[in-house]
Amino acid sequence: MKLINLNQAVYNALKFFSKNKLPQAQFKKIQFPLVVGSGNAYNTGTILFAKQPAIFADESNFKAILKKYHALLKKRVIKEAVIISASGEKDSVWELEAAQKHKLKTTLLTCSPDSSAAKIAGKVISYRKLSEPYTYNTSTYLGMILSLTKESPEKILSFLKTVKLPRNFRNYTSYTFVLPDQFIEICDMLNIKGRELFGPHLQVRAYSEGHSRHAKFVHRDRNELVIGLGVKNKYFGDSKSRVDIKTPKNADFGLILCLGYSIIGQIQEVKPPYFQKNIKKFCQDYGPKAYSHSKPFEVIVEGN
Repeated sequence: MKLINLNQAVYNALKFFSKNKLPQAQFKKIQFPLVVGSGNAYNTGTILFAKQPAIFADESNFKAILKKYHALLKKRVIKEAVIISASGEKDSVWELEAAQKHKLKTTLLTCSPDSSAAKIAGKVISYRKLSEPYTYNTSTYLGMILSLTKESPEKILSFLKTVKLPRNFRNYTSYTFVLPDQFIEICDMLNIKGRELFGPHLQVRAYSEGHSRHAKFVHRDRNELVIGLGVKNKYFGDSKSRVDIKTPKNADFGLILCLGYSIIGQIQEVKPPYFQKNIKKFCQDYGPKAYSHSKPFEVIVEGN
């Protein structure tokens, strides 16, 4: 499979979900859980449980969180843990084991129902996914988000086709997104994609409007394009290097995520192929070694 850019992964995922039904997961039935995930699995968890009491953790602080809330675990105030992992491997396995050691009821959200984590989870909610380049995780977490928001993939795709970017889009050396405060959880997802796809070569940032006011734009530069996603930006970035994209009134997390990802993919299209040049070496060498694995990662993660 060709190493597609992120915008193509978004289009593929939306077309896929327009033809394939998503699980009707009832997240509200899960009471005051510990929600655990790595990278954008963590951020997906903050979206899925944004409107109800929950405690969030990742692979770096989960053990500390278990100690911190030991009294609530012992008193059974906290009874459940939700582990989110597209692959159902790596950190999700020990996270499930740790949760079960503390006698928590466990639910795994995954796209890999035959994975190591799925074999030990108390309950598995399985999602469909497409084959995608390593780290993209577009169809995986988008499917989970759409199962919550019930947005129409067809309508999101139609909207994306109407979005127009400046003619000099390729000339910028930095790209920054400003999002409405209610979509703050999307900011980290865009930031992660920027780091994964461009690393030290190109700056891609994302902030909520509230965070943007806190000295994020002290330095104004015409080479930075500031992109408002559903906001009217009057203050952030150079006045001649701003573009606001009007979103539908009923826009939800799925549309905002797809919009941000699709623009990041279009940045890929007009810049050198940094990701394509480096991902194979990462997957074969230092990526798996960081997990003490000898088996290489797949450059193209197969769908199901």
